Amino acid sequence: MLSARAAAASHAASLWKRGGGDAGGGSGCMSCMEVRRRRAAAAPVRAAPPKRVEAVAMESAAETAHSDKEAPAAEDTYGEDSPPEEELPVTPWAFSVASGYTLLRDPHHNKGLAFSEKERDAHYLRGLLPPAVVSQELQVKKIMHDLRQYKVPLQRYVAMMDLQERNERLFYKLLIDNVEELLPVVYTPTVGEACQKYGSIFRRPQGLYVSLRDKGKVLDVLRNWPERNIQVIVVTDGERILGLGDLGCQGMGIPVGKLSLYTALGGVRPSACLPITIDVGTNNEKLLNDEFYIGIRQRRATGEEYHELMEEFMDAVKHIYGEKVLIQFEDFANHNAFDLLAKYSKSHLVFNDDIQGTASVVLAGLLSSLKVVGGTLAEHTYLFLGAGEAGTGIAELIALEISKQTNAPIEECRKKIWLVDSKGLIVNSRKDSLQPFKKSWAHEHEPLTTLLDAVESIKPTVLIGTSGVGRTFTKEVIEAMASFNERPIIFSLSNPTSHSECTAEEAYNWTQGRAVFASGSPFDPVEYNGKTYVPGQSNNAYIFPGFGLGVVISGATRVHEDMLLAASETLAEQATQENFDKGSIFPPFTNIRKISAQIAASVAAKAYELGLATRLPRPRDLEKYAESCMYTPIYRSYR
Repeated sequence: MLSARAAAASHAASLWKRGGGDAGGGSGCMSCMEVRRRRAAAAPVRAAPPKRVEAVAMESAAETAHSDKEAPAAEDTYGEDSPPEEELPVTPWAFSVASGYTLLRDPHHNKGLAFSEKERDAHYLRGLLPPAVVSQELQVKKIMHDLRQYKVPLQRYVAMMDLQERNERLFYKLLIDNVEELLPVVYTPTVGEACQKYGSIFRRPQGLYVSLRDKGKVLDVLRNWPERNIQVIVVTDGERILGLGDLGCQGMGIPVGKLSLYTALGGVRPSACLPITIDVGTNNEKLLNDEFYIGIRQRRATGEEYHELMEEFMDAVKHIYGEKVLIQFEDFANHNAFDLLAKYSKSHLVFNDDIQGTASVVLAGLLSSLKVVGGTLAEHTYLFLGAGEAGTGIAELIALEISKQTNAPIEECRKKIWLVDSKGLIVNSRKDSLQPFKKSWAHEHEPLTTLLDAVESIKPTVLIGTSGVGRTFTKEVIEAMASFNERPIIFSLSNPTSHSECTAEEAYNWTQGRAVFASGSPFDPVEYNGKTYVPGQSNNAYIFPGFGLGVVISGATRVHEDMLLAASETLAEQATQENFDKGSIFPPFTNIRKISAQIAASVAAKAYELGLATRLPRPRDLEKYAESCMYTPIYRSYR
């Protein structure tokens, strides 16, 4: 085992080597003593008494605290603690072993008061912490107590992000143990408000920012990230954050939140996750005029300029991380989301959660609903309010599953599915003016302009809202659904809560408690006629963490639609009669890591079946293998 002094020297040498050698173009390693010699030699050239500069060199905690010979208190060898008349730049040397003060500020290794007595002695922590030694469980209990004191959800979000930057394992332990309570804090709906106010609450950068200013240098930007073994990237350009619109660079809250769930719910290692925001400007005037906005202040780039940057980014990712890194597109606007997915699905391992993840979890909810209302997917009629990424993505996956079950052509299966957009029912007479991704859903029917007209004419058994517009499932619409369905299926999926097409209470009250209901954001239990209904949440977090884990453990090189169907079918199998009796068609999130392992196993099995998996030989028991690969946030003991 290296001594602390030797480890510090070795680490400094490796850092110097990574930096590419000295200023004169030399290469190779340089010892700490050599670094010091050069810095000391440089000091005398300063013409005046030195002046304080904010860039401070951090020596190894072990070496400074335990050197054999103490330096005189007044001596400032490198001229960094007192100001020269003319400020000269200094190099922010940061070589140190993970010991002492440095260890306490390393979120990957910090344990706070949970460091044992032995660890405190071995890593020079004695005196840097209060004497008490506590367990990780007690730390979780204390932080949950603190979080519950906050009345404003955004305050809880900020506290959680601070914890993640301070003590990574404790953050994930807290989230896993209290997932149902904290999921709405780190994810929807609170993350929406966090993105709106991201500039104001910004403390430390999380993830990578690639902007138009980096064009031609994207590869260098990616190389700045300290980790090399990246398995999952979540990337957004911030143009369509949830139902909140263009939030530009402040959309970073979404990749950060999604990847927190990849780790907590799916077990993907935190160090293997990389959140990225592509900053091409924003058309949000409020943000452009906000002094705290953290992005570039210009109108959003489009066309060739936009796609050239995206192409450079995608090529750079593949160059650095290889073809088996999963790139999840998140909250891109419709016109870019479909184009990017279509363009890169043949050359990269890409997945769009808004199109494919949402579709997979909603399909699972529908398959689960059939156990309550009866019939098969093909025997039901579907009407969507909203024909964007989510709506058309869900519709397509439903059609694919119907085709799989009935062996009917996909074109025939689509005829069971109707979509309403901002101009009314999508019908053949509108086909010439429709965007390409809507044309498949134009059927023969007279034009209708309102949702209520469409409901009364088509008489759907399933009503799904993906419009992003709150309260559009009016009392008249819901009562019409209940008039010709004994158990109407109503999914109000838009996020955040304020944009939901209807509330759980409205759905149950207006159908006399007969609705089979699910929502995108969480709603509290509803009491109707003496019975308590626990509404299910059609949350993508049921799918994408397990899906990503399955892709990673199989070494898949592409995403296939059959992998999404496998994930849906596996999730649908997890709902029990106990859940149905309470009014929910989804299993509780308390079992989510077990569910994620099962989804991962199904996705991996399908990847092997399709010949897309590269990790060979195939494990005999994929579910056990998935569980064995999952990150656990229990503290590790340090030598």
